[in-house]
Amino acid sequence: MSATVDNRTYITRDRSLGGEQIEGRQAVRELLRARSRRVKEIWLSDSVERVGIVEEILDLALDQRVPVATVSRTKLDNKAGSEGSQGIIAFAEKLREVFISDLVKPRNGVSPFLIVLDGVTDPYNLGAILRSAECAGVTGVILPEHRSVHVTPAASKSAAGAIEYLRFALVPGIPNALGELSKAGVWSVGLDSDGSQRIYDVTLYNEPVALVFGAEGKGLSPLTRQRCDIVASIPQFGHIPSLNVSNAAALVLFEAARHRSNN
Repeated sequence: MSATVDNRTYITRDRSLGGEQIEGRQAVRELLRARSRRVKEIWLSDSVERVGIVEEILDLALDQRVPVATVSRTKLDNKAGSEGSQGIIAFAEKLREVFISDLVKPRNGVSPFLIVLDGVTDPYNLGAILRSAECAGVTGVILPEHRSVHVTPAASKSAAGAIEYLRFALVPGIPNALGELSKAGVWSVGLDSDGSQRIYDVTLYNEPVALVFGAEGKGLSPLTRQRCDIVASIPQFGHIPSLNVSNAAALVLFEAARHRSNN
């Protein structure tokens, strides 16, 4: 199913991207600052001082006529879906999906710089990856519809507001999505510990490119790996066999961003 909003078509489905419950002071502030979707209500714990970033949130809420309810810490903690709500929760419209065909187009003169997540299931890893992605200038995110975490309250808290500035596409399967990207002229660079190239030797970062990250522990699925144009690795010099996926993603994202910024 699909819906048209502001002359753009968005996908609707039973299992959405999520993002309706946003927790943490920075995440809530960015939700209000971005003005990309309607904010229905904000809960603020009665134990939180209304100074600093909280005062800024309240000013933004007042300006946008968003109701703010002062609730007990117990009530807020019972509603929270993350480990550290910092005494504030916002309730907003769901994040909207876009089509892959939207993501493969240049945006504001910038060629596609995408990330594809092949089965990441930890919400804190997802949030950390999205935060790094937004800071590195990523123009779109592709997530699988099934067997993957979406934007839960914990993910939104970890992303610290990045979800408000990223575009997301949900796809039935990652291998087919990589096929679509290839047809659109977007190169796919997978990350795996036994990749054939080091991330520092990849020459595709200045092209329309998608960086593909696998699930925690399992890495890239065999079919996803086959569909990647290149599989690259991060050189390691210690005894631990691999990095956490969010740490690995940050390294590759900023290596790619370094090349793209010099273009």
